[in-house]
Amino acid sequence: MSKPLTIADLKKLARRRVPRMFFDYADSGAWTEGTYRANEEDYSKIKLRQRVLVDMTDRSLESTMVGQKVSMPVALAPTGLTGMQHADGEMLAAKAAEEFGVPFTLSTMSICSIEDVASVTSKPFWFQLYVMKDRGFIERLIGRAKAANCSALVVTADLQILGQRHKDIRNGLSAPPKPTLDAAFQLVTRPRWCLEMLGTKRRSFGNIVGHASNVSDLSSLGAWTAEQFDPRLSWSDIRWIKDLWGGKLIIKGILDEEDARAAADTGADAIIVSNHGGRQLDGAPSSISMLPKIVEAVGDRIEVHVDGGIRSGQDVLKAVALGARGTYIGRPFLYGLGAMGKAGVTTALEIIRNELDITMALCGKRDIQTIDRSILANTSF
Repeated sequence: MSKPLTIADLKKLARRRVPRMFFDYADSGAWTEGTYRANEEDYSKIKLRQRVLVDMTDRSLESTMVGQKVSMPVALAPTGLTGMQHADGEMLAAKAAEEFGVPFTLSTMSICSIEDVASVTSKPFWFQLYVMKDRGFIERLIGRAKAANCSALVVTADLQILGQRHKDIRNGLSAPPKPTLDAAFQLVTRPRWCLEMLGTKRRSFGNIVGHASNVSDLSSLGAWTAEQFDPRLSWSDIRWIKDLWGGKLIIKGILDEEDARAAADTGADAIIVSNHGGRQLDGAPSSISMLPKIVEAVGDRIEVHVDGGIRSGQDVLKAVALGARGTYIGRPFLYGLGAMGKAGVTTALEIIRNELDITMALCGKRDIQTIDRSILANTSF
């Protein structure tokens, strides 16, 4: 394939180069995957106003997210197992994001550790926190994020229990991996991926193994993880985390106006309208369909961001028009990473930026910070 022109092009390349169990992990939703599909499909229902004979020179995509200057209102979302799309994946993606001038968010369930990412970056990145039952581990994890100079903490609120993802179950994805003929076939047919993984020591969950109590290898990790997600997580825990962290706090996983009001009451700096990429409650509405309602409910009290379903720069522009101060891309950068490593992440960001810039111009606008509903021809929401 010649140079990828779209996120879909990167997806095709990644599917060829990444073992199916790991590609499917990134590219799957819960149960019927109805919400996963709706996240993408609902963007196509939003139409734009084409404007002509207006000055389109000197355009700017620069903005801020939680007070941090960004080259465009896009951040790399926290994604688990990123380092299994490509060897040292989180480190490569973080470097690409830093060079591009957008935030990178490291997942608790990353392969490369907080310290690994800090070792290859010169500017602060963001850290995403899953709240486990072991509060001592959480305190140490937050301390490590502070020591790495992370500039924002993203607390995920919608994973108290794990949604059922059929592709992962059928692929036998687990920690440690199950040795099956199918898994062996997947690896044999992806020799370049295997060689890259043999060349790195980072093949486990770097933030957990060796840091959580009694978790010293993949065998002990599986049992620990299965029992550690906390179904009792509550708003009081968010306040405890906010006090412990002391810096910029973003709450991810808000999909309801009532929850948005509760999040604003905590004093957090931003919320992310999100349904976990369709990987939790199948049958929930798409993120973009709930964005206007949540902006109306709390947009004057707290910064509102959105993730889920963004596959183009046009999608970013539509989200900003509906009130999002920032957007997050997960699967698009994972496709780029799986397809071409660090260069693929940069390519994904370039595709998003180019589409965003051109679309903004064709809507008759020159500055992303002036975008509002006036660029929309209609909205179904």
